[in-house]
Amino acid sequence: MQVIYYILEKILPFSFMEYSFMKNALIAVILITPLMGMLGTMAVNNKMAFFSDALGHSALTGIALGVVLGINNEIISMIAFGILMALVVTRVKSAGTASADTVISVFSSTAIALGLVILSVGGGFSKYSQYLIGDILSITQKEILILAITLVVAFLIWGFIYNKLLLLSINSDLAASRGVRIVLIENIFVVLVAVVVMVSIKWVGILLINSMLILPAAAARNISKNSRQYLTFSILLALFSGLAGLIVSYYLDTSAGSTIVLISAVIFFLSYFFRRRK
Repeated sequence: MQVIYYILEKILPFSFMEYSFMKNALIAVILITPLMGMLGTMAVNNKMAFFSDALGHSALTGIALGVVLGINNEIISMIAFGILMALVVTRVKSAGTASADTVISVFSSTAIALGLVILSVGGGFSKYSQYLIGDILSITQKEILILAITLVVAFLIWGFIYNKLLLLSINSDLAASRGVRIVLIENIFVVLVAVVVMVSIKWVGILLINSMLILPAAAARNISKNSRQYLTFSILLALFSGLAGLIVSYYLDTSAGSTIVLISAVIFFLSYFFRRRK
């Protein structure tokens, strides 16, 4: 880690690099934002913005069930519940018995209510309130390692399913005719989103996770001419927003996550007006 610190100090000779917590936060942003930008492209393509928001809200339920079951590691309990919820919502949604937004809304509201009820027993919710807004400045070296492993695994899986997901987002019937196993690919994607969301939620925050996932991809879609540009721009915009937001938040003494989202929002509106002018 010291080697990485040294490289960052040489690349970014700013005063905030004197602090270890800023170096850790910077590394975390470099790891988290490409994941958000990458997954956000397909979330936007498949109109799954509400779905990712529901996953974020379900994090509280994952923590609550972990407390009930005696699981000390909150990330494990969040990931387990997030994967379960993602698969159940996808299955119910594909059954077609109700509209997708209705199904997601029902599961989302139920999950967050259940989590709040369990965690608030005896007035104990206050110690979990940090998950609402997140705190990337509190990330540790061990947690950075978890993010790095998640990044590598996610990119490997993405390389396997990207073309199939792209075809599926264009036309599911065409994808099926080309031999794409639609249910399997959809399940892999939603599980991947669930894992990334749950791993990142502690440092990004439940209230902001969906914005970081959707805004860079939505902005990239406004300025892209093809799928390759779309993916590349989304990752780059997410990375730029993350780095700029972290640095600006340091000098303005504001919430890092909120500042990152605001910069992403500004970029989106600029891209929107650029598209309108064209």
